[in-house]
Order: sequence, then C-alpha cells, then structure tokens
Amino acid sequence: MYQALYRKWRPRVFDDVVGQSHITDTLKRQVQEGRLSHAYLFTGTRGTGKTTCAKILARAANCEHPADGNPCNACPACLGIENGSILDVLELDAASNNGVDQVRALRDEAVYSPAAVRKRVYIVDEVHMLSTAAFNALLKILEEPPEHLMFILATTELHKVPATIKSRCQQFSFKRISPTDIAGRLKYVAGEEGIPLTSDGAMLLARLADGGLRDALSLLDQCATGSPGGDLGERAILDALGLAGNVETAGLMGAVADHDAGDALERLDRLYGAGKDVGSLLGELSALARDLLIRKTAPRGGAALLTGGYDEATLRGLAERLTAPRLAQVLSRLQAASADLGRSTNRRVDAELCLIRLCDETLDDSAAGLNARLARLEELAAGGGMTAAPSGGALRPAPARTSEPEPAPQAAEELPPWEMEPPPRKVEEPRKDKNQAAPAAVPAGGGSPGDFWPGLTAGLKGRIPMGEYSFLSNPAMVKGTVDGPVLTLWVQSDFVKNMISKPGILAAVEKAASLLPGAPYRAVVTVGEPPAGASAPAGTDRLEELLAIGQQFDNIIIKE
Repeated sequence: MYQALYRKWRPRVFDDVVGQSHITDTLKRQVQEGRLSHAYLFTGTRGTGKTTCAKILARAANCEHPADGNPCNACPACLGIENGSILDVLELDAASNNGVDQVRALRDEAVYSPAAVRKRVYIVDEVHMLSTAAFNALLKILEEPPEHLMFILATTELHKVPATIKSRCQQFSFKRISPTDIAGRLKYVAGEEGIPLTSDGAMLLARLADGGLRDALSLLDQCATGSPGGDLGERAILDALGLAGNVETAGLMGAVADHDAGDALERLDRLYGAGKDVGSLLGELSALARDLLIRKTAPRGGAALLTGGYDEATLRGLAERLTAPRLAQVLSRLQAASADLGRSTNRRVDAELCLIRLCDETLDDSAAGLNARLARLEELAAGGGMTAAPSGGALRPAPARTSEPEPAPQAAEELPPWEMEPPPRKVEEPRKDKNQAAPAAVPAGGGSPGDFWPGLTAGLKGRIPMGEYSFLSNPAMVKGTVDGPVLTLWVQSDFVKNMISKPGILAAVEKAASLLPGAPYRAVVTVGEPPAGASAPAGTDRLEELLAIGQQFDNIIIKE
C-alpha cells in the first residue's frame, strides 16, 4: 500500500528534523544528561515538527541505547513505541477528547507505573481544544506528577492555553521553516524517490508551503503523480496544482497598471461567468499586490517572503509598471473591499467598483489613493510634464515639444482647453520719468545690500518653500552683499543660518543671482552684520530697477 511522502519521510531522530535546531539541540542535551522535564509544551504553526519531535522525545526517554541524545530505533522499547504495541506511550487528540470526563480518566490511569518502559508518556495534540473544566482537571497532575509520568502538549494556538498550564511546562516555540531549508529537504526526498525535481521547482514548492515541511511534501507528492514524465520544474508545478489560472489574475493586475478599466471589467466578467468567486479573486489580487510590493521594496532579501504562485517573468513585468505608492494604494483598497464583502448586498458590484477605483486613482479619496496620485504627478513632472486626459480622468504625459514652431490650427479645428499653450507673459518696461536719470547698473563687486537684494528675493517668491522665503525676504533677518564671485548672506542667528543653508535654497539663490552683472556667484551664509562700507547709500531709490529684475525672474524655473 502506498504511503504518503510526509509519513514515509517523517524524521526518526532529532538530527533529521529540519529548521528547528534551537529545540532539538536542547532536547538532545536533556536526554544525554538525564534532566528530562515532566511536562513540555510545543507551540508553532502547522507542519513545523511539533508532533514529530514529541514522538522522538518519547522514544528517546525510554530508549535502552540512546546515541548522542537520539533514540536508537532498534531496541524493543523504540520499536514497540513506534509500531504502537507499547500502550504506555499514548497519543491523544484533544479536539475529539476535550471533555472533563476524558481528562479525569487519563488522570486516574496515569498514576499507575508503566508496564514495559521506564516512563509513561502522554502526547496531547491540539491541547488548546480542551474545555475549561478539562484544563482544570489536568492542573493537579501536571503540578505534582508521579516520577514515571511525562506529558508532551502540542498546540498551534498558544493564546488559548491557560497561563496555569504554561507555567507548569517547559515551552518550546517551533518557528516557520525557511524556504531554503525546505527546498533542500525536498531535493533530498525527490532524489531518494526518483522524482526529477528541479531547483526552481523546489523553491516554488517551498514558498507555496508557507513554512510547513509537511505541506511541502504533500505538494511534491501531488505534483509527482500529476505531471508524469520530464523534469518537475516551475511551470509543471503550476499546471499540476491548478495555479495556471493565476495568469488571469496577473492579466487583471496588468489592466490595473495600465489604467484600463474596460479590460479589467471584461476580465472580471469572464472569471465571474466561469464560476470564480469575487472574494477569492480579490484575495488573489491582494496576494499578488503584496508580492509585487515586497519585490519593489526589498528586491534582494524579499524573495523568501513571496507566496510563490507566480513565475519570475510575470512578477518582473508587473513590478516595472507599478510604483511602490501605487502598489500600497492597490493593496489597501483591495483589503478594504475584501473586508466589506461580508456585509455587501451585491458582491459583484462591489468588486467592479473596487476595480474601477484601482484603474483611476482620482476616484479613490483615501490617503493611499492621494499618495499614489501625488507620486504619479511627480513621476510625470520628472519625465517632462503632464496634461489632463480629455475624459477628466487620470493624468497623461504631455507631448514632447520640438524646437520648430508648430503650424497654427485651422479655425474649424479648435484645440481643447487642456492642450492650449498658455500665452507668453509680457514683460513691461519700467516706466521712466523724463526728469529722472537712468538707473545705475547693479554693482558686480563690493555692492550694497539695499541695491539688489530686495529685487533678488522678490524673484524667489513661489520658487522656494514659504518658510525659507519668509527669512530671505525679511531685511531684518537676512542681508546680501556681493564681493567678487561670492554672494554673502548675512543672517542674525544660527537658527536662521540653518534654515537657509540648505543646498536647494542656496542653489536657488545662485540661480537667481545669475541675472546680476559679474555672474556666476557662489552663495555663502555668515552670521553677523555686513561691513559698514557695504551699506546702501542714503537717499537711493532703485524701486523700478528692482521690479524689472523681479519680472525677469518670472521666466526662470528653479529646481531644488
């Protein structure tokens, strides 16, 4: 009779347990030194080795010839415990024996000495299923057990075990097994069984197992019989497990990435007509968005965190089309929609509304949606500008401008407002009084702060943050002088210096000063007052010239 791989390859000694060396090493030392406890509590997720270690520990505690803390598996005690002929070692399922009467019967039987071995061992699996009365009945014998008695409790839900039980046991926490360790064990088992499992196939099974070796062996068993002939690689595993439908989920995510609501709704309709539950579909989209976000934010170490349902080419193609803020918005919207499906009167409509909002960020009024829209604006601005779509939906990149003038459109073909070029701004010449002399040129060196500084700061308005601009435009806090190639900003305190000494602010000041004679200038910030010789001469009024300089600044775009 065929035996499942996870049963056939269950470890028989502590050294064969995968990924739990922090537990197996301790248990081996306790067996070697004869310091075994009367009660153990094994906790952890499914398939990580709790029951396996409990059975190995039961044999090691009664083994006649233990080797380095491991049972020999050859003496009568080990063989009898393994085949179940020795009744002094019992494995109980608390899910079906959770009443107080069963625990009382166990307690009354436990006081008798074992008949064939040194210790009577009770392995209680899923102990969190015991009722409150059953836990209370177990307390006394756990607190003062006979010398020959040992309890090994196992649970996947530690929070349901009373603190009074935990305090009477040595607690060992089994961690999820890493995909690398699982893949190594799968390769070994596959080699012994003659299964042509490839390395990428082993890693895919390891990720699908989600940290449980038993699940990984069960998946390997299924794929080995479902895909006969040839190597068992990534594609063969996806086909054997029925995960080829993930291609449709990836296509749906691609429609979201392209902002194509029509394609997304058509795919949803096709999947819905084929019997796909919309809740499961949103869950698969959430898992895919999570994988893409992990790949985007942790490209090196995040491979072990992926769910494993998608091939590398699919993930790479989608990750290149979606930014991290966009993926965060998609994931948060999918999670919210999935949570609301339980209260929905029409699940299909809610799923369609979710997809429409994902395809057009302007319809998502959440914080994540706003962040995704801002990120897209920044991306489009960095790529050369943007324009609004004619439908009023998401933004699209603006057409590239050429150096040659475009022909004027005919009167019958008026351009829509969103594609019209703004009219050029007219720079008016400063008005001059016939009795007023022409303004003197701005000095290129050794100038006075009152001559050029107000006009220069006026040109910075709207091009730097208002906080820093309020300091620069206040003559009581900042004054400017030019001495050779150096533009010195004299400030009143270290606080003001810290505010305007940022590289982006100084770059903006230097850019604006490029209009002054003698440019370019290098801006420096100094605490103190400008020299007396650099002060503005009395009675000098240069308002018109300063306004002209400020108007010229309007044609300059300063980027930090």
